[in-house]
Amino acid sequence: MSAKQARKNNDGTIREGIQLSGRTYNTAHNKTHNTAHDTARNKEPAELEVIRRMPATGGRATPLLFLHGAYAAAWCWDERFLPYFASHGYASHALSFSGHGGSPGHAQLDSFGIDRYVRDAAEVAAQLPAPPVLIGHSMGGMVAQKYLESHEAAGVVLLASVPPQGLWAAALGLAFRRPNLLYDLNRLLGGGQPALDTLQAAMFAQPVDTADLVRWYKRMQPESHRAIWDMTFFNLPLKSRMRLPPLLVLGAERDNLIPTSQVDMTARHYGVTADIFPDMGHGMMLERDWTRVADRILRWLDEEGL
Repeated sequence: MSAKQARKNNDGTIREGIQLSGRTYNTAHNKTHNTAHDTARNKEPAELEVIRRMPATGGRATPLLFLHGAYAAAWCWDERFLPYFASHGYASHALSFSGHGGSPGHAQLDSFGIDRYVRDAAEVAAQLPAPPVLIGHSMGGMVAQKYLESHEAAGVVLLASVPPQGLWAAALGLAFRRPNLLYDLNRLLGGGQPALDTLQAAMFAQPVDTADLVRWYKRMQPESHRAIWDMTFFNLPLKSRMRLPPLLVLGAERDNLIPTSQVDMTARHYGVTADIFPDMGHGMMLERDWTRVADRILRWLDEEGL
């Protein structure tokens, strides 16, 4: 079970730490729920898992809400991005969608579609003091696009996002280029355990520390079949329903899952130009040069006055 640790900081604020799998995640005036390691036990959590990193003092008025991709959970943002953006003055929040990480619903995962993940994001956003900037990776980028059909956001950042036209073209290309990789990802979708090098090939183009790779591999999980089908054919975003905020589209030159042609297609659809990062793979927020991506987002936030 998780163990709470509270302490008073030098600035007088009370910080509560939640012990998660041997690590303490500190949050200012916020609760962080259990991770998938605790969810795997018999007790189902009652609320969505939200990991929060807050600025030490002051901070920007616009909060950031990070949306994870398939097979992952909120933890993927807390490895690098959440502390980094908090250190630059942004209240940074990452949720685990229903059936992911420490959120409830693992037994019902396959019943959850993209609309359920949009409701999850809206539930967390409603608790924030202002409309957030949504930062979505891969499937999280699709959730961010669907979110805009019925909710307002201060801005949206799409990282290696599923394009508004859906997954079909990307999946077909992967089947021709890397059939073994597609096979292993389908095994993971069904609850199987792919090879460790599948994670590396799917996510990274740069060297990755073996200990980090193994740790992330252990945190991977199945994804909802319904959500995958939604992103492929059945629930694609409609631009005509959106009130578009400022939008930034980012991609990776060596992404095996969402190639640059798909990233460019997304950018054109929304009337912007994509930024492509050379020598990077799909897991842009975990790559060795992740600060290049984070710093580009920070510059864009400044440019947009967010």
